[in-house]
Amino acid sequence: MEISPDQVVLWRWGTLELNATIVFTWMVMALLAVGARVITWRLSTTTRISRWQNLVEVLVEGMRSQIREVSRQEPGNYLPFIGTLFLFIAVSNALTIVPGWQPPTGSLSTTTALALCVLVAVPVFAIAERGVLAYLRKYVQPTFFMLPFNIIGELSRTVALAVRLYGNIMSGTVIVGILLSIVPFLFPIVMQLLGLLTGLIQAYIFAILAMVYIASATRAHPGEHGDSNEGGENASAQS
Repeated sequence: MEISPDQVVLWRWGTLELNATIVFTWMVMALLAVGARVITWRLSTTTRISRWQNLVEVLVEGMRSQIREVSRQEPGNYLPFIGTLFLFIAVSNALTIVPGWQPPTGSLSTTTALALCVLVAVPVFAIAERGVLAYLRKYVQPTFFMLPFNIIGELSRTVALAVRLYGNIMSGTVIVGILLSIVPFLFPIVMQLLGLLTGLIQAYIFAILAMVYIASATRAHPGEHGDSNEGGENASAQS
């Protein structure tokens, strides 16, 4: 039994290999791109909308609401990134109900790539929101001696993101494979449905954790805008 889709080599030419992880990742990307194009082909601004548009609006509004609750900020800037993470992971995991499908999220290389995207996105959003100096200042708070520990914390949570998603998806795939070989009827179907639910939950958790990390980096710390707050209070008192 192949534990990871990385082990399934579909094509090899010299030192170049095309494994199942790459192929299934391309398939998810193509499915999302084509699906988005088809669903948004004829968007309506009237009260009469299609079922697909209604589904998309519910999904987008749900993600906006979750981002707003987590970050306490307007979700517009974060929705494309967080939404893409969630949809990619959710679709990858949901397709496990298709016979022969191996989710690319069951590969440590895929989950590591997703975690690295979050690692890069955190300072990008933080610098855009607060500026370079304000973002870098958090690494030396409360004292300069915390610098190495804060850096280690950033790296460790990236590793945790990658390993958590990989471990949950890989273990579910292996368990279903074992059950299919032992009891090839009703019970594996139940486990397959349970794995589908678990995969969607893992997509939600990954997206929420990514938003939590971004929100903690973009949110101003106490005292950072103290001068402006005092100025606003003085102006209010004078008026």
